[in-house]
Amino acid sequence: MKAIIYHHYGAADVLALEDVAQPVPGDDEVLVRVHAASMNRVDWQYMQGKPYLSRVIYGLRTPNIEGIGADLAGRVEAVGKNVTKFRTGDEVFGEVNGEFADDRQLNLSSCAEFVCVSEDWLAMKPASLSFEEAAAVPLAATTALQGLRDYGHVQPGDEVLINGASGAVGTFAVQIAKAFGAEVTGVCGTETVELIRSIGAEHVIDYKRADFTRLGKRYDLILDNVGNHSVSACRRALKPKGMYLGSFGQPQNEWLGPLAKMLRMRIYSRFVSQEVVFLNQHRKKEDLPELVEMIEAGLVMPVIDRVYTLPEVPEAMRYIGGGHAKAKVVITV
Repeated sequence: MKAIIYHHYGAADVLALEDVAQPVPGDDEVLVRVHAASMNRVDWQYMQGKPYLSRVIYGLRTPNIEGIGADLAGRVEAVGKNVTKFRTGDEVFGEVNGEFADDRQLNLSSCAEFVCVSEDWLAMKPASLSFEEAAAVPLAATTALQGLRDYGHVQPGDEVLINGASGAVGTFAVQIAKAFGAEVTGVCGTETVELIRSIGAEHVIDYKRADFTRLGKRYDLILDNVGNHSVSACRRALKPKGMYLGSFGQPQNEWLGPLAKMLRMRIYSRFVSQEVVFLNQHRKKEDLPELVEMIEAGLVMPVIDRVYTLPEVPEAMRYIGGGHAKAKVVITV
């Protein structure tokens, strides 16, 4: 079978389409024939081996995981003997396990024709979504969901600002906050103002024309997907008991990534009335089913920027790495 593999850290030219052995599902795994995958900013970071501190976990000189991509959608090809939720032919979506390879097989990620996934990290694909749309959901949407539900505890009537509203997490956050009953303000560039209005934001601020931290408006929650303002500046736009929630999609430092800013935020939070928190996403079994309910109710819809083929993954990664991507970049397999 074909899969995108990289044996060394570096720019997008380290990615290659190679012939590899088809994986065999373990007892608790599902073998999925992948129809679509999607890319996230974190894939660019893993490919480069940045921040450098992360190589302690992912491989000091060469990557422990040689495939790329987490999100996927496809059909079940086979199931392990302990799998009870799925059967051959089911249309599913979810995330790869994110675990290191054992001695059985190469550890592949979602940019491959077949991949093995724990049944815990899959859900039935909503019938209303194409494979490409479903593949755009998992990582970005669950990050937005956890930020708004578990950290922000968003309630009807809350005033929520999404900085970086046109990004992968941001487009989902706008819709999920709206589904929770919040009054949503999105911050984005001129070219995506109408897009952010179309997915439910009552108010849209073009960051090229105005600085939301200086407009005098205060919010219950600021979900910051960009990190282009200091925390002290963002506090000007928070209510006295509001929350600043940082979810930065790229390393702030080549060696430490966002760690240095996270530590500063934690110290800062001890001296102010508002909550200052970094969003640390963890996979939860209940997240995909909750998102499926929102999708089937018509409350959430993935937004796709560009679609590439499997051999074009290096080009897709260059596009993401250049900082040009809006919403999700999807790969057809």
